[in-house]
Amino acid sequence: MLKQTRAGALTLLALTGLTLGSVLTAPAGATPRTGFLSAADLPPHPSSSWTAGDITDGVPEELLQCLQDVLPGYDSRYRAFHTEVDASARQLNVVTGTPAKARALATRLNKEIRTCPARIEQRDPEIEATHKDYGTLPVEEGARVHGLHTAASWGATDIHLLSVGRDGRTVTVVEWSQLGDFDDAPVSAFKRTTTTAVAKLH
Repeated sequence: MLKQTRAGALTLLALTGLTLGSVLTAPAGATPRTGFLSAADLPPHPSSSWTAGDITDGVPEELLQCLQDVLPGYDSRYRAFHTEVDASARQLNVVTGTPAKARALATRLNKEIRTCPARIEQRDPEIEATHKDYGTLPVEEGARVHGLHTAASWGATDIHLLSVGRDGRTVTVVEWSQLGDFDDAPVSAFKRTTTTAVAKLH
């Protein structure tokens, strides 16, 4: 079984120098503090339970690895989750001015996730990154699920599942990560988590 502390998730991406060092804070706004996943909504971990953090203003630093050019300036809040072993997760909710703006934001976020491997490899040639599209989900105005695998020349490897969903003028991004590769990703369970996340937006 893979072993990693929760602090080890996203180690590879941090080593590429993509970490920006600070969490962006959002302007005061009307983003509700409801509509977030609970620990029980996340993909079950085989050896550890999930713990949910507080709902916090801003953007989680881990999501900036791929989405740093898109998210600043929006009214957003997030919740982080961790296990005691090798997995961590985050949910970000972003409220835009109109449903049309939310649709445009979701489209841009999906594009940034798809193209993230090229940016990772450009910044660090010793990192190989691969994207996999797991398709769409029929919930509210829709959601799309992605996989992102990073492997370093020295042997370290991480797997991430990300999804982007929308309901009205609100967009949610869910991210799950641990050591491993695509074979270690709980895709079906993560799709259920994403469906729950989008359904909870209102």
